[in-house]
Amino acid sequence: MQVGSQRVSSIAFAKAKEMFEAGDIGKINSVEAVFNRQSAIGAWEYTIPLDASPKTVDWERYELHTKVKHPYEDKRFFWWRNYREYGTGVAGDLFVHLLSGLHLITSSKGPSKIFSIGGLTYWKDGRNVPDVMTSILQYPETKEHPAFQVTLRVNFVSGEGETGYTKITGTEGVMQISEGGFTIKRSKMPKAPGIGGWDSLDTYPKEMQQKLLVAYNKKYSKEDQTVPELPGISYKTPDDYDEHLHHFMNFFDGVRTGSAVVEDPVFGFRAAAPCLACNESHFQNKVIHWDAENMKMI
Repeated sequence: MQVGSQRVSSIAFAKAKEMFEAGDIGKINSVEAVFNRQSAIGAWEYTIPLDASPKTVDWERYELHTKVKHPYEDKRFFWWRNYREYGTGVAGDLFVHLLSGLHLITSSKGPSKIFSIGGLTYWKDGRNVPDVMTSILQYPETKEHPAFQVTLRVNFVSGEGETGYTKITGTEGVMQISEGGFTIKRSKMPKAPGIGGWDSLDTYPKEMQQKLLVAYNKKYSKEDQTVPELPGISYKTPDDYDEHLHHFMNFFDGVRTGSAVVEDPVFGFRAAAPCLACNESHFQNKVIHWDAENMKMI
C-alpha cells in the first residue's frame, strides 16, 4: 500500500535528501515551511453546481457520522474542507504535504511537542477552521538527526501571492525547496572567533586592546580569520517532469514487482498525525505531546 503526498516521490526531494545526508548544510537546527494562497479557489471556495439541493445530495448519509446534525447547506457539502465536521482544515490538508517532504529528507519519525495558533482573518464565509494558521513543532535528537524546530504556516490571504517553500537551516547552509527544485546557500564560520566590531574590545584601555590584538593574531592565522567562500548549489527538475505521475509509477511498480513503496501507511501516519495534533493544539489552546516512535499522544 502507498499513501500520502506526491512530493515524496519527486526526484527533487530525493536529490535534496542525498545532499542533506551528505552534510551540505551542516547540522539541521530549524525549518520554516509555508503554503501561501491568494484566491477564492485556493481558499477552498469551489464552484457549486446549479442543481445542488437535498434532492441531488444524500445529505443524511453525508452527515452520518457527525455528532451534531445540520440542515442541508450547499457550502457544507461542496466546500467541505472548510468545516471541522467533514475535513481537517489547513493543518490536515496542507501541513501534511510539508511534513511528508521534511520527513523524507531528514528520515525523521516526527516531533515531540506541538503548539498552534490560528484565526479566521478574511474568508468569513461560514467556515469554522482558520484561514491563517501557524504551528511550532519540536523535533528531539534521534539517531537520524539532531534536535531541531519546525515552523509550519498556511496563509489563505497572503499578499505574497501563491507561493510555497520549505527552508531547512543548518549550521553551514540553508536548503530552500520550492516547486520544481531547490537551492542551497552555504555559509561557514571561520576558525577564528573574531575580535572587535560588536565585541567589547573598544571599551578597554588602548594598551589592553593592543595586547589582545597581538595575542589574537598570534593565535589565529590570516587563513583562520577568513570566512570560507562556499559556492551555492541549484537543482531543477526537467520541464516535463511530473511528480504526480512518478508517485503513481512508484505505486504500480510496488504492485507489479513487490518493491518497496516510497510512503507506506506508517510513514503516512507519522506525517499526518502531528498535523491533526496541530488542530487539537489550536482548538484546545494547549501544547500537544507526541510519541513519534510509538505513534501516540502522551
